[in-house]
Amino acid sequence: MAVKHLSDITINVGLDENRVPEEITWSAPDSGVEKSKTKATMISIWDEKAQETLRIDLWTKDMPLDQMKKYIHQNIVAMADTLERAGGEGEFAKELRAYAVDLGEKMNILKRG
Repeated sequence: MAVKHLSDITINVGLDENRVPEEITWSAPDSGVEKSKTKATMISIWDEKAQETLRIDLWTKDMPLDQMKKYIHQNIVAMADTLERAGGEGEFAKELRAYAVDLGEKMNILKRG
């Protein structure tokens, strides 16, 4: 199968004098996103040869802890969705979602219920 179109996603990170992120913007022109501000990003890339995940985690120094907790929680839920949708692993996804609920309650971002 030949590549028919290349699509760019760009992440720009503005650093302070200590090289700590001050501002993060991202663009995805094919989706109509241009220089949209964000406080955090996680990039995971699968290295097939090494059979391991390569990661870049970035967040701005002014991101509040309560937002970071929600960000982490929502990423765990998203991984469960991917596991189910792309991998057909409904039972493992269910377990991961249950863990996410438990963690969310412990971090006080979800109400116990």
